[in-house]
Amino acid sequence: MAVSTDALAPLYQHLLPLVTRPNGLKLLAAAVALFVFKYRSHAVGTRRRRDLKQPKGAVPLLGHMPVMAAVGGHNLYQFLEKQYNELGPVWSISLPLLGRIIYIDTPENLEHVLKTNFWSYEKGSTIAWLSKDLFGEGIFVCDGAEWRFQRKLASHIFNVKAFREYTSDVFVIEGKKVLDYLGKAADEGTVVDFQALMLHFTLDSFGTISFGKSFGCLDNIEQEAPFAVSFDDLAEIVSDRLVDPAWPLRERLTGVDKKVQHHKNVIRGYALDIIEKRRREGYSAPKKDLLQWFLEARDDEGNPLSDDLLVDYVLSFSVAGRDTTAQALTWTFYSIYRDGTDKDIAKILTKEVDDVLQGGDPTYESYKQQKYAEACFHEALRLYPVTPRNLKICVKDDVLPDGTRIHVGEAVGWSPYVMGRSERIWGPDAKEYKPSRWINAEKPSQGKFPAFHVGPRVCLGQQFATIEAMSMIGMILQSFEISLAEPSKEAKYGVSITFPMVDGLGIRVKRRSH
Repeated sequence: MAVSTDALAPLYQHLLPLVTRPNGLKLLAAAVALFVFKYRSHAVGTRRRRDLKQPKGAVPLLGHMPVMAAVGGHNLYQFLEKQYNELGPVWSISLPLLGRIIYIDTPENLEHVLKTNFWSYEKGSTIAWLSKDLFGEGIFVCDGAEWRFQRKLASHIFNVKAFREYTSDVFVIEGKKVLDYLGKAADEGTVVDFQALMLHFTLDSFGTISFGKSFGCLDNIEQEAPFAVSFDDLAEIVSDRLVDPAWPLRERLTGVDKKVQHHKNVIRGYALDIIEKRRREGYSAPKKDLLQWFLEARDDEGNPLSDDLLVDYVLSFSVAGRDTTAQALTWTFYSIYRDGTDKDIAKILTKEVDDVLQGGDPTYESYKQQKYAEACFHEALRLYPVTPRNLKICVKDDVLPDGTRIHVGEAVGWSPYVMGRSERIWGPDAKEYKPSRWINAEKPSQGKFPAFHVGPRVCLGQQFATIEAMSMIGMILQSFEISLAEPSKEAKYGVSITFPMVDGLGIRVKRRSH
C-alpha cells in the first residue's frame, strides 16, 4: 500500500532539524565513516570477497590501485607471476571503475570460461571503452552477433588453398626483400634490429594479402612508417589504461590525450585511404581479399558498412597480422641464440632447414615438414606469448571447476605468460627453453597452451602465422648464420596490448658458405 506524503510530513519535520543543526555534520561524518568501513579492503563499487586471496596493500575505497601504480607496466608480468607463486593460481584484485579482477590461471578454469561456458563471459563495455581509440568496434572488443559477423567475414581468407598461395606469392616475395637487407648488413658488418625488420615483413605481407596493398615498409627499411609508429604508441597508451582507473584525468593533465588524437588521425587516415583507393580503382582479382569481403558486406538492414566501421575492421586485423607473428619470431630468435640456450638447438634447426628446403623457396608442403622449427616457435610462444594477459566480464553467475564463484560484473583474468612458466602446468623445467618437449609428444590442450586463445574465439590466423613464421625461419637460416649482438643481455618486454621487446633485438648475420 502506498504511503501518502502527508503521512510522512511529521517524520520530515523531526529529521530536518537534525540535519540542519551542528549534529548534522556528525551524521555526515558517520555516513562517510560507514562508507569507508564498507569498502575498507576493496575498491568502491566492488563486492567484498573474503573467499579469495589477494595481494597485500589494498586500501579503503581505492582497493589495489596504489599497488598497481607502484608495479608499473614494465614489471607487470613479474608481479602477476609472483602472486601466482605466493597466492596460487586463483587470486583477486579490485580497482575503481575497472572493478574486481579474478585471476584463474589453470587450464581447467580457462577452458571452462573460454569454451565450456563461453556465453557467460564477454569482452564487455569497459574493455570496449578503454580500447575504443585503437580498435573502435573491431573484432577484439566486440561480442555476440557483431563478433560472429566479423569472424565469419575473416574466415574466408584463412583456408588451405589460400595458404598455398600466400606462401609462394607473398611470403617468399616479401621474404626475399628481407634477405637482401640482411645480405647488405652481412657485407657491411652492421647490426640489424631483427624485431623492426620482422614488423616490416609481417605488415607488408598482411597488407598485400588482406588489403591488396603493401604498406611499403620493406621498400625503405631504415625509415619508420608513420602508420606503424602511431599504432605502436597508441597501443602502449591503451595498455596503460588497463591498470590505471584514473587514466582519463592522467591523460588530460599530461597532454597524452592530444597524442591520442594525433595517433588516431594517422592510423585511421591511412586505413581510410586504403578503403577509398579500392573504391576508386575497383577490384578485378578472381579471389576476394579481406578488404573486398568487408566492402561487399551488408548489415541487418541491407546497407553497406559505414566508413568508420570499415576502418575499425582494417585496424583490428592489421594488428593481428603484424604484431603477433613479428614479435613471436623475435622472441624465437632471442631464445635460440641467447647465452645459456643449448647450442645444439640452433644446429638441429639449421640442419632441418637444409634438409627440407634443399636450397629452394619455402612452400606450403615444406612448411608441414618443418617440425623442429615449429617446435622452436611454439616453445618461444609458451615462454613469451604475444598476448601475455587477457580478461573477460562475467554476464551470468558462474562456478569454476575448482569451486570459485564468479558473480555478474566481475572480471576473470588470465596470463599465458604466467601459465607458460608454471611448474604446476609444465613441470620442473618450465622456465627452460626446450623445443624437444614438443617433439613426439601429445599436443597440449588449448587451456594448457593458450597462446592462440581458447574455444570459439581461438585465433583464426593461427595456421597463417605459423606458415609465415616457418617460411621466414627457413629463408633466413638457409642463407645466414645468426648471432645476437648482446647474447648475455636479458631482453625486456615493452608496455603494450601485445608483447614487444624493448629496444628491439640486435643481431649480426654472416653469409653461409654451402
